[in-house]
Amino acid sequence: MAATNNENSGTMALATDIGGTFTDVASFDAATGRLRLGKTLTTPHALVEGIETGVDKAQVRFADAAVFLHGTTVAINALLERTGAPTALVTTEGFRDVYEIGRVNRPDSYNLFFAKHDPLVPRHRRYEVSERLLASGEPLEPLDEAQLRALAPALRAQSIDAVAILFLHCYRNPDHERRAKAVLQELLPGAFISASHELSQEYREFERCSTVVANAYVGPRVRDYLAQIERRIAQRDFRGTFLVVQSTGGLLSADRAKRECIRMLESGPAAGVIGTRAIAQALGLDNAIAFDMGGTTAKAGVILDGQPLTTGSALIGGYEKALPVQIPMMDIFEVGTGGGSIARVEHGALLVGPQSAGAEPGPACYGRGGTDPTVTDANLVLGRLSASHFLGGEMPLDEAAAVATLRDKVATPLELDVVEAADGILRIAVTKMSYAVKAVTTARGLDAGDFALVAYGGAGPLHATAIAREIGMRRVVIPRAPGHFSAFGMLFADLRYDFVRTWFTDLQSAAFETLDAVFDELETQGRAAIAAAAVVPKEVHIGRSMDMRYVGQEHVVAVDLPIEFFTRRDRAAIKRAFDEEHRRRYATSAPAEPVEIASLRATVTGVTQKPVLEAIGRGSAEPAAALTGSRPVYFSAFGAFREVPTFSRPKLLAGNCIVGPAIVEEHASTTVLMPGDSLEVDAFGNLGISVES
Repeated sequence: MAATNNENSGTMALATDIGGTFTDVASFDAATGRLRLGKTLTTPHALVEGIETGVDKAQVRFADAAVFLHGTTVAINALLERTGAPTALVTTEGFRDVYEIGRVNRPDSYNLFFAKHDPLVPRHRRYEVSERLLASGEPLEPLDEAQLRALAPALRAQSIDAVAILFLHCYRNPDHERRAKAVLQELLPGAFISASHELSQEYREFERCSTVVANAYVGPRVRDYLAQIERRIAQRDFRGTFLVVQSTGGLLSADRAKRECIRMLESGPAAGVIGTRAIAQALGLDNAIAFDMGGTTAKAGVILDGQPLTTGSALIGGYEKALPVQIPMMDIFEVGTGGGSIARVEHGALLVGPQSAGAEPGPACYGRGGTDPTVTDANLVLGRLSASHFLGGEMPLDEAAAVATLRDKVATPLELDVVEAADGILRIAVTKMSYAVKAVTTARGLDAGDFALVAYGGAGPLHATAIAREIGMRRVVIPRAPGHFSAFGMLFADLRYDFVRTWFTDLQSAAFETLDAVFDELETQGRAAIAAAAVVPKEVHIGRSMDMRYVGQEHVVAVDLPIEFFTRRDRAAIKRAFDEEHRRRYATSAPAEPVEIASLRATVTGVTQKPVLEAIGRGSAEPAAALTGSRPVYFSAFGAFREVPTFSRPKLLAGNCIVGPAIVEEHASTTVLMPGDSLEVDAFGNLGISVES
């Protein structure tokens, strides 16, 4: 894969994405237009070692990089695996149980296995102090500092490493939280102290509490991890700027990421969506689904009318027992199905995931000590993966080990042969992954058939056309170097800062002067943050949106609004925009009903220099030069193995066409064309696949 840039700055950007199984590296040198890629197994015991190995494999040096961009799963894994720091919560007197009571959601009334969410901080570590603000932000009761100071011995006795602070109505007035943080920092030097107003200035006490607790819980681990990376890259003579990818797909300084760790929960997946937007723009696609399947999970995000869909909050860990996080992030849905997902038989039923073999020991076919059958093992047994060409031949696969584990742990218990067992594993995996795509389309009021599926990740192209069939999609795009795509997407990320302020008023009587004043304050904060960044953007963009609802509703709809609506004082246009968004989301609207505003949002983006996709050489329709041979591959449509042609993707030229069934292989991924599918290579080297009805 190559790229050029219209501006010759003579600098190199280096990007790394750490996944559950593999660590990916992409570097782009604006002076030469050269893009280099590296991929290696993730090193869970010391993640930074995987970064260094990947950089070495890409044949680049930290010393030559002006910018180092990083996305990682360390924060989200600490939450999901419950491996964060011992954390305490300090809150307003009388409200210590808000965090545990939550919203009392019960989405499935007849689920006998329903489990209430499990707080990150147990009740005995939640402390109350006397203080109180009115809903307007005016003080009702002063902060009792003596009571706060008296907590220090108890916190030390429990070896507390992190403290979260949540006071009632502090989004209106953060003075009490600021003072409490200063006192605790004085009494507990070295502890990670996080106050809720620093992360969210929205109403809803439970969601803000959950957010600040999550930030404190992962804080020490993320802070130490980023500090370790800084030390290691400094030892390799890196003198540039270290930036972390946020869950919005924007870039954040490493120093700020150490304090606001929760903003990097979905950094890797968000970067993939940003890369998908770049591909969609190059191909003239307004609507696309970003589908990322790696070794551990599969994720989906949406590009609608050329822009990624974002959300102001998310549930981490599954709806029925999850803890909410109230920060802006890419609207991504994730399922626990990846190449390393373990297949097992329970009570006579075949299950796949969410447990994963990860990088250590990995699937049985990796030959690294894994003994459980996985999706990767099933692909190998069915001929979709080559035992000798995996990772370009760097990592030979053990087909005998895959056959043995599938036979012993799946086929024999279910009285199937090994091929039937492997096919069943893939069919279940495809169905589960289709849920991720449906969750960001059908569940959002969108028709998946109107979108192209852009599939990447090491395992995405293996399953993309099967998933498209499952949900009625007709077009699939496999970008160049899909196995490195999230790292590649980071090269297209911008500096981005999101700010929100809860401000209740009805739209009809809202004073535009007051609206402008609040927006100007938020935008000034964003401009200051951009100005403080070591990277100088080419230009700064401002985006405005408002959370609105019909009077009498509880929940809001976020509506993006052009600046012109405010300069024209066009109240009717704002109302129409809300009605249209409400109809799109819920298939109904009420234009005659009054609307109220709940929160104002401002996004300040510093646009950075980016690669420009380079066109590849053009050839005829016949890809004879790319044909590498054939091998038997099993397709359920045939019910048997068929000899299928195999092609080398690096040798494909623009205009080359392939009719399925076929296999297209490259260094870090394999694309499967199902029977009836047709493929054409576009001018940029992407594989455009038409899926048979």
